[in-house]
Amino acid sequence: MKILLNILITIVSFGLMEAVAWLAHRYLMHGFLWRLHKDHHHKEQYGFLEHNDFFFLIFATPGIACLAIGIYTPATYALFIGLGITLYGLCYFLVHDIFIHQRIKLFRNSNNAYLLGIRRAHKVHHKHLGKEDGECFGMLWVPLKFFKEQKSKNA
Repeated sequence: MKILLNILITIVSFGLMEAVAWLAHRYLMHGFLWRLHKDHHHKEQYGFLEHNDFFFLIFATPGIACLAIGIYTPATYALFIGLGITLYGLCYFLVHDIFIHQRIKLFRNSNNAYLLGIRRAHKVHHKHLGKEDGECFGMLWVPLKFFKEQKSKNA
């Protein structure tokens, strides 16, 4: 029974991270932390890394802290919260940096309506070069219209 609870904690933590990512993207990155996020919306790239990549450190910190607390204290639930956060970070890297932005040239060709819908929503997000008037702040969950568009194109 305990293993099922730990799996549930990991899955719920992973799912909640999408809400955290949406809120952080909408209100922090497109708010007072725009200075760090701005280069992600402009074509000029100053090498492989962007200022925006500092958000990796910001978002990794709670996951690392929870993993450490869960390993070194009796609060084992923290380990599975940290695992959910860390798995979301891995997923974010694979989907956002590799699949969408092609920072590493893998997963270029896909006919999957879900993945193509995410990619399309992200392109719509990037059409806004300023911090205002943005849309599609999520990474794994975006408005259904983007999935439906891709599904009809694939049909």
